[in-house]
Amino acid sequence: QVQLVESGGGLVQPGGSLRLSCAASGSTFSIDTMGWYRQAPGKQRDLVATITSGGRTNYADSVKGRFTISRDNAKNTVYLQMNSLKPEDTAVYYCNANQYAGGATFYNYWGQGTQVTVSS
Repeated sequence: QVQLVESGGGLVQPGGSLRLSCAASGSTFSIDTMGWYRQAPGKQRDLVATITSGGRTNYADSVKGRFTISRDNAKNTVYLQMNSLKPEDTAVYYCNANQYAGGATFYNYWGQGTQVTVSS
């Protein structure tokens, strides 16, 4: 089992910045891709950004150039630096981790979510 704990959410004005962190604990061996997803009220949960254990990144078009995902494999922690925030970035942000369990089996884990509100 892997536990994911997010931190760093809050209220910020448009144009501001926030940095989210997600620390993985427990049986963290063979964690491959980690990432961030977000869910606004009444909407589905959408991908924000992912990063593999080798550092390959993927971003949603809506955040490219504004958000940066990074990872410290030694600390089993993934970060999301969010700059130039817009009101439409308001959502609950969830950390996700994908763990290889052998053969064709992967386990998928979610954090509890952290609220990000962009408002003046």
